Amino acid sequence: MENTSNTQQGERAEGWPALPYEAWRDTCQTLHLWTQIVGKVRMELSPFLNHWWHVTLYVTPRGLTTSSIPYHGGTFEVTFDFVEHNLSIRTSEGTTKALPLIPRSVAAFYRECMACLHALGIEVTINPLPSEVQNPIRCDVDEVHASYDPVYAQRFWRILVQTDAVMQRYRSPFLGKSSPVHFFWGSFDLALTFFSGLRAPERPGADRMTREAYSHEVISCGFWPGDDRFPAPAFYSYTAPEPPGLPTASIRPEEAFYSQELSLFLLRYDDVQTASSPEQALLEFFQSTYEAGARLAQWDREALER
Repeated sequence: MENTSNTQQGERAEGWPALPYEAWRDTCQTLHLWTQIVGKVRMELSPFLNHWWHVTLYVTPRGLTTSSIPYHGGTFEVTFDFVEHNLSIRTSEGTTKALPLIPRSVAAFYRECMACLHALGIEVTINPLPSEVQNPIRCDVDEVHASYDPVYAQRFWRILVQTDAVMQRYRSPFLGKSSPVHFFWGSFDLALTFFSGLRAPERPGADRMTREAYSHEVISCGFWPGDDRFPAPAFYSYTAPEPPGLPTASIRPEEAFYSQELSLFLLRYDDVQTASSPEQALLEFFQSTYEAGARLAQWDREALER
């Protein structure tokens, strides 16, 4: 029995590794800004898609990818590989460029990424000012953020892989409009969103990005690695617009809670990692928070669920 327990713990540690925010804070912040550079390339060259779905990245068996980006009658793809730790650019014409993921400044990464694109005949101009970060520094001059720990970068990706699989399972019985499981480089989180089918009330004073993202009623869930406001990795769920009574709704597992500060449900990653079945604990969190939001917001669940 002891050997079986040790084997299960080892498998859990590999699939759901420890990710203490303070241990990789500098790498996390640097990687966040690198993904913004790559994501903005996709945003500039891709046709607009509702709710900004044309800008996101996707989890792959090796890292994160832009998927195919159209360019002058062909396509190209930019991929972060967290197994061999490189950034690769591949075109439909068979040409490739790569640069290693090593400790380097955001400014150096920006220059080399743009040089690789130029060498492949891809010309694109992006806004170098980072989005959705506090005290942003233009990417083309940022020499402050320059860390890359391959062990923690790979751990982060492994958690994304596991979370992606649970999200795909969670999404399966939902019949209504839903987003892909995708990675937002602005907020640096993996997300999945369900829609009721009804438009949401206008948000007075909201910027263009927010108006588009929340134009309709949604229930969204996701994972993010933490930041200086909440320095711990966590899973989240929210309903927008938030219906009365949601903060006190009954949800699972028992470790989950409603954050008044962030106005959403949270389940700390550490509580999932140490659960007897991390996948089941996470699925319960996603499902129970969806049920609470859909019930209180009076979604037409009979029409939306299998």
